[in-house]
Amino acid sequence: MHKTILAQIDSPKALRRLKTGDLPDLALELRDFIIDIVSTKEGHLGASLGVVELTIAIHYIFDTPNDKLIWDVGHQAYGHKILTGRKSIFDTNRQLGGISGFPKRSESEYDAFGTGHSSTSISAILGMAIASGIKGDTERQHIAVIGDASIASGMAFEALNHLGSTKANVLVILNDNAIGIDPSVGALKKYLTNVKKGTAKEENIFECLNLNYTGPVDGHDLPLLLKELERLKSVKGPKLLHVITTKGKGLQSAEDDQVVYHAPGKFNKSTGELQAKTDTDQPAKYQDVFGHTLVELAEKNKKITGITPAMPTGSSLKYMMAKMPDRAFDVGIAEQHAVTLAAGMAAEGLMPFCTIYSTFLQRAYDQVIHDVALQNLPVIFCLDRAGIVGQDGATHHGVYDMAYLRCIPNLVIFAPMNETELRNIMYTAQLGLSHPIAIRYPRGQGVQVHWKSPFDRIEIGSSRELRKGSKIAILSIGHIGNTVAEVIEEFSNDQIGHYDMRFVKPLDKKNLYTIFENYEYVLSIEDGCKAGGFGSAVLEFANETAHANKLVIMGIDDLFLEHGTVQELHRLAKIDAASLKTRIKILLDS
Repeated sequence: MHKTILAQIDSPKALRRLKTGDLPDLALELRDFIIDIVSTKEGHLGASLGVVELTIAIHYIFDTPNDKLIWDVGHQAYGHKILTGRKSIFDTNRQLGGISGFPKRSESEYDAFGTGHSSTSISAILGMAIASGIKGDTERQHIAVIGDASIASGMAFEALNHLGSTKANVLVILNDNAIGIDPSVGALKKYLTNVKKGTAKEENIFECLNLNYTGPVDGHDLPLLLKELERLKSVKGPKLLHVITTKGKGLQSAEDDQVVYHAPGKFNKSTGELQAKTDTDQPAKYQDVFGHTLVELAEKNKKITGITPAMPTGSSLKYMMAKMPDRAFDVGIAEQHAVTLAAGMAAEGLMPFCTIYSTFLQRAYDQVIHDVALQNLPVIFCLDRAGIVGQDGATHHGVYDMAYLRCIPNLVIFAPMNETELRNIMYTAQLGLSHPIAIRYPRGQGVQVHWKSPFDRIEIGSSRELRKGSKIAILSIGHIGNTVAEVIEEFSNDQIGHYDMRFVKPLDKKNLYTIFENYEYVLSIEDGCKAGGFGSAVLEFANETAHANKLVIMGIDDLFLEHGTVQELHRLAKIDAASLKTRIKILLDS
């Protein structure tokens, strides 16, 4: 039986033993392998298909892992993982207990640096190159592969600015495919387009930054890539290779619809056809409720604007961008800029809705404090993907927002239990608030099929009593309250009360006081970290009011949760239905 080329490759050392003439066939096999696994296991597809030749060429020419290689963000690193000893376990990618969907230092010596957020690769690789110089290792190569969407970020430019002033032995490979998750935006994209067409102005921006520039070259031409990388090995100092690739290369449907096939879910590996959704009568995704509600509000309120840092599809700001392109802005992967841009709009009387994933707002923390909260500007933050997000894992879980935002003065924090509450808090915010507000909601579906209800104003700092009890009061924040509601239906007695607290800040202290006076036990539950989160806020209140009730805080312990399904991770974090039932039974029996 014919042994395939890929079957022989268990490391880059084995790859380097191949003849160069075998590499194009290896590229075909590697693409098929990625498509085969991702079609059934899901994951990030288009980015990895686009860099197959580049991945092979880098590992063929450079002496990895001695030479250091960093993949920016890491969406495109599947081929890298397969060629570096993880082929046999690649089907565990993003599964509980399996390999990570992103490069991870603890997983392999070939993963020189953990990624998952964008635009960090040049800073990290420069740090490694400087370290090599200090240690006297002048021969080691340092390579960062970064996309055109990521290189437009401020952090990447900060690193390029520093890199150009050094003699560090660093090769930046610009993987230019004109798209991140959504199409790349901004003036730099236009510049790169002009470079590809040969119509750019005389000065090259990268040469002006003192980088030795080569390109643009065809990123799917293996002989050319091998030649250029071999030449660049002997070029000392900072250099940049501009490579043109096609995201989704090798699967026609992924080339044709690069946004959908960034992470398409399950699909037919032969045709590329997406697996049909079986039941259309499902609750809407929170992101779509946000997107459609924003359009509905903006049609009546001309002061409303929308801002997102490179997530128009994922956040559903795309609906407003389509209908009101002059009032909705994708600013690229630039979270800091997005927040301060919103602050500038708010300072001039507009009502900016800045929609951003919880994990990515971490990247603009100073701007939230300094440019928004300190000046008490009523920016409306809509934090998508709050809580555990599932298979993207530790880099993407939005579990810290309640803790890192709660300590900031002037900032209101709200978490809707369902779609109606999300709509109503958005409606309330655009009526005019005197403070900034953060609205956090999870990835995926809500609970209401018919969610488009008339708007109703929400009193800031108010909670809802959903069920009255006598012994145990359960305080839930956000979507996890639906789990609570389902669980307590199984208990027939009237000892369990349930309160949808809604506001992490300001807390409904009046209602909390009544709760602590009338219940023996108080149990708080949140899909966020326990340290400094919602439960901590309730505990602080109990201390301030000298209440000695037994308080149980259910949340995520002081550790980084890895990847798995949301259900699996809720179970691991002990904030699932079964864990809640156990806690309730213990308290009832005590």
